[in-house]
Amino acid sequence: MSDKWVDTIKTFSVITVELVALFLIVAFLVALVQRRVGEKRLQLWMGGGTYVAPLKGILLGSVTPFCSCSTLPMLMGMIKAGTPFTGAAAFLIASPLLDPIILGVIWMLFSWQIMLGYAVVTFAATMLISLAWGKAGLERYVRRVKVSAEDHDDSPWQGLRREIEPAWNQSWSYFRPLAVPLLVGVSVGAVIYGAVPESFLMSVAGGNALWAVPLAALVGIPLYIRTESILPIGLALTSAGMGLGPVFALVIAGAGASIPELSMLSSIFKPKLVMAFVGSVFTVAVAGGLIMPMVA
Repeated sequence: MSDKWVDTIKTFSVITVELVALFLIVAFLVALVQRRVGEKRLQLWMGGGTYVAPLKGILLGSVTPFCSCSTLPMLMGMIKAGTPFTGAAAFLIASPLLDPIILGVIWMLFSWQIMLGYAVVTFAATMLISLAWGKAGLERYVRRVKVSAEDHDDSPWQGLRREIEPAWNQSWSYFRPLAVPLLVGVSVGAVIYGAVPESFLMSVAGGNALWAVPLAALVGIPLYIRTESILPIGLALTSAGMGLGPVFALVIAGAGASIPELSMLSSIFKPKLVMAFVGSVFTVAVAGGLIMPMVA
């Protein structure tokens, strides 16, 4: 076995542990917040008119620095609480793409002007996509979220000490149906990660040709690009000669969707909605890749 594959196995073993831990921690905190605030108040807060609900979803996503996989427990909490579909959809798309960490990385890697342009493009695209999902009635492709008995407990807040156990049980009820899809997705992602060298990315999506942008987005979707990896990947690709547009398309696609996330989403969304999500992330990635060079 080559050193690259040994490193790949080690890297994705660590990623698996991190994703499981992060999912459970986020799900536990979401459960605590839901039990403290109450589903009705949460539903009212996330509600609003045609444009207000997705705007709230985008704002919530922009202040929650989650990777694409760790948005799912909060998404499940929103679905369970009955929040508007457009708001949940906007959160799903915005959370991994508009969080403060990725904006800061883009500022460091390029400039504040490009970071601002990226934020505007991603914000507008997320708003339009969430509205389009609502208009198309894609909510009917959301699976019923299986919940535990604690999820139906509408009793008043009993204090932090008493609420820890039911909140933890609720987090496990969220995680159990996603455990196998997560492991399958990470395994497939590890194979792709180990089999796709940087030279291949340069050969298929290098330069500044227009066709390189959608191709880079297409290549980026199966990859699992962690937030802390975006800076070195971007620097390496730009140093090797890849154009600004393809780099942005690759980063947006890799950060917004991945094989592990899509595998886990299949437990929440029916296939048509999973495909709509992939198409939406691809659209945002291509739009960003085409517009960013103009901003620069």
